[in-house]
Amino acid sequence: MKKLINRVEAVVDEATEGLGLAHPDLVRVHAEPRYVARADAPVQGKVALISGGGSGHEPLHGGYVGRGMLDAACPGEVFTSPVPEQMVEAAKAVHGGAGVLFIVKNYTGDVMNFELAAELLQAEGIDVRSVLVADDVAVENSLYTAGRRGVGGTVFVEKIAGAAAEAGASLDEVERIARKVSDNVRSMGMALTSCTVPAKGSPTFELGEDEMEIGIGIHGEPGRERMKLRPADEITEMLAGPVIEDLGLKGGEQVIAMVNGMGGTPLMELYIVYRKLAAILREKGITVARNLVGNYITSLEMQGCSITLLRADDELLRLWDAPVHTPALRWGA
Repeated sequence: MKKLINRVEAVVDEATEGLGLAHPDLVRVHAEPRYVARADAPVQGKVALISGGGSGHEPLHGGYVGRGMLDAACPGEVFTSPVPEQMVEAAKAVHGGAGVLFIVKNYTGDVMNFELAAELLQAEGIDVRSVLVADDVAVENSLYTAGRRGVGGTVFVEKIAGAAAEAGASLDEVERIARKVSDNVRSMGMALTSCTVPAKGSPTFELGEDEMEIGIGIHGEPGRERMKLRPADEITEMLAGPVIEDLGLKGGEQVIAMVNGMGGTPLMELYIVYRKLAAILREKGITVARNLVGNYITSLEMQGCSITLLRADDELLRLWDAPVHTPALRWGA
C-alpha cells in the first residue's frame, strides 16, 4: 500500500485539519467531536443544512461546506458512519433559529445515527427534518444498505437545497426542494480497480487486469455485473441507459448531468465519457441544461466513474445557478 499518510489512525483528523487550514475564510474545523462548519455560522434566521458520512469520498461532504451549500459536515472514519454526537454538536454550532435539515445518504449506519441525532435535538427544542438520498439505480439492496444507495445525487441535493436556504426559504420549503431533487435524481457507477482503505491496507475487492464492474458502490460494494473491459462509449451506454430509463426521461425534457470520477480516473477519461453521454442525450431529444465533470464524490483512489442525471425545471435550474462558495464548488458572485 502506497499512500501519502502519516499514521493510519490519524488520516481523517489530519485531512480535516488540512481542509480547515487551506480554507480558513470558508470553514472552521472542530476537532472533538469532529465536524466542519461554515466560517460565518451560525447565520441567524437561516435554515441550517447538515450532512455527513464516512470519509474517503472527498470532496463530499466537508468540501461542500460554505455559502450556498452546507452549514456543517460530519466526517466519520473512512467508510464508517459518523456518530450521533457529531451531528448534535454540529447542529448546535450552526443552528440559526430557523431549523435544521439533515441530508442523509441511504446507508444503514448513516440513517440510524442521523435519526438518533435528530431525536436528541428535537428533545432540546430544535426543529430537525431529514431527507434521504437513495439515487443509485444499480442495485436495490447492498452491503451497507436497505434499498438503494445514496451516491452522486447527494451533491445535487446539497447544492440546490443549500441555495434555497441561503435565499431565506423556510424549513418546510427547503425540505420540499430537497425532496424534489432526491425524487428526480438517479446515478450509476462503475469501477476499473478497487480501492484500499488505509486501516485495511489491501484492496477492498479484487478485479482482474482485464475486468471491470458495472454498478459498483462508493465503498466498493458489489454491482450488477463483472465483465471484461469494454470501450468507454459502451461503458457510458451501460451506465446512462438504466439511469435514463429509471427516471423515465423523454424527449423535450432537460437535465443537469454529472460525470463523476471515483478518485483515480484522469479528467481526460471523464471527458471521453461525457462526450458519449452528451451524444446519447442529444439523440433522445433531452437537453443538458447544466453539467459537472470531475471528482465530486469519490471512493479513495478507485479508478472508475459514475453518471448522475437530475430532471430539471426552471425552479431547480434557478437554484443550481445561485452563487455558491465552498472549498470544492464555487460560482457566481
